[in-house]
Amino acid sequence: MKQTYFILTLVLTLFLNACNTKKQNSKDSDSPIIENPYLGQKPPGLTSELFAPDIVSTENLEIEGVFAPGMKEFYFTRQVKGEVPKTHVIQYKNGIWHESSAEPRSGEVFISTDGNTMHLGNEYRELTALGWSENKSLGPLFDKFPIMRLTASAAGTYVFDERDEIGTIRYSKVVDGMREEPIEFGEEINTGKWTSHPFIAPDESYIIWDSEREGGYGASDLYISFHYEDGSWGPAINMGEGINTEREDAFGSVTSDGKYFFFHTIDLEEGEGIANIFWVDAQIIENLKPK
Repeated sequence: MKQTYFILTLVLTLFLNACNTKKQNSKDSDSPIIENPYLGQKPPGLTSELFAPDIVSTENLEIEGVFAPGMKEFYFTRQVKGEVPKTHVIQYKNGIWHESSAEPRSGEVFISTDGNTMHLGNEYRELTALGWSENKSLGPLFDKFPIMRLTASAAGTYVFDERDEIGTIRYSKVVDGMREEPIEFGEEINTGKWTSHPFIAPDESYIIWDSEREGGYGASDLYISFHYEDGSWGPAINMGEGINTEREDAFGSVTSDGKYFFFHTIDLEEGEGIANIFWVDAQIIENLKPK
């Protein structure tokens, strides 16, 4: 059963170490320069690597890792034995990364491309002068869908899943300022079971999600579909053995700077269970694009 349902248990606790690495030059002069970007971690190549060992990825269970636009906040979910799952936030302030807060998990975090909205499934928060607002409902158009993860493009198109065994991914566009009724994607995406955790590219050029399908590598694999110029969606492409394993590989997303692909891997059958966050150069997406 998907990680949304199970009770996570492990033994060890976390402490956060400050990170100090060499300054990375920005290729974009309009982008802020962070002295130790990506929590001070050495960026990976085309082979996926554990993200921030002993800081984010520990012997507890960590899933759902995402950077907010601007790359100065990293959100993830951790569960320690005997505690409820918590959403942790690591922020970059005054030249260092430090954990700023941890609160009981209320949904799978996605931050809008403008940085002003935090989506949490059927609810959302707005950024105010005092920080994030209280949770608000998406409204009646979405009440009938038990949403786990909702992501949004720069144009405001919502792409979201629902919590059931089959899993269905839908989208809802904004047309003439009005939010449209959600529509199911076709069989290119909605095939298999546990079809969930979609990520829509900011420019809507592709969708990434996870699902159990015939021919996969394991419990669930990450897939990508590219958006064609005629408006149709291409066939599901398995993201390959460099990403997918015999375990549950899920919750893919690309950082707002377009450089890295994040996902998590879970196996509750191994010992007391493992769950960690991985990252890899986002060039893998370009490599998968049909020529």
